Amino acid sequence: MIPSSDTDIQSHSRPTVNIVLIGINALVFLYALQLAGSGYLWGGDSVEAFVFFLKWGFIPEELSSGRSFTTLGLGIRAVDIESAVPTWATIFTSMFMHGGLFHFAGNMAFLWVFGDNIEHRLGHFKYLLFYLVSGVIATLSHFAIDSDSQAPLVGASGAIAGVMGAYLLLYPFNRIKALVIFYFITVIELRAMVFLGIWFFLQIINSLGFLGLSAGANVAFMAHVGGFIAGVVLIAFFKIAIKEPIIPSRPPRNYWD
Repeated sequence: MIPSSDTDIQSHSRPTVNIVLIGINALVFLYALQLAGSGYLWGGDSVEAFVFFLKWGFIPEELSSGRSFTTLGLGIRAVDIESAVPTWATIFTSMFMHGGLFHFAGNMAFLWVFGDNIEHRLGHFKYLLFYLVSGVIATLSHFAIDSDSQAPLVGASGAIAGVMGAYLLLYPFNRIKALVIFYFITVIELRAMVFLGIWFFLQIINSLGFLGLSAGANVAFMAHVGGFIAGVVLIAFFKIAIKEPIIPSRPPRNYWD
């Protein structure tokens, strides 16, 4: 399911930070496309894209071993893959990189639908801080279970999962319109808590390796799980701080009509 829209919140402020985050992701995607060529759009193999990921993506073994990779052997030649930033900084740079068009477009659709409401509620600066902290926790969640991996971790989905966790506590009764592609294409409408509950359940299933889905999917499902939980916990503390019930009040009886 890919979200397309949600119930608008009255008196929306302009989601400046959310727009800027989407813009940065788009610029990095276009740069990678220019670097690697049209094959990158569909996630195809590209030496240029892989080197770009190795330089700026998060590689768990670099953090666990305390050493950075500097060269990559390609046949009879060696390619420089040393990053211009410290290993810890790639936790942040990796949040703005994507493995192809579908990876990028899917993530931005989720961020567009869910992010503006969270920014409206938290304010611009707090939302930016929340987004980055969620992304860091998501990356470290992946690191905790796969610290010896040499595969670069890229994508905004961990941070976006945090945004989705926040949405669950702040706007659980909002309606989400979602595009479903499964032998057919249709649009359905679900309450946010149902949509997010289904999404989170699938991440749990895949992170545990059930149904054999995670083995070949090349997706960091534990980063999604960690980011989502981080978002829920951070917003719970936020609601406690402003003396608001953690669990939202039940909607009116006719809310489900």
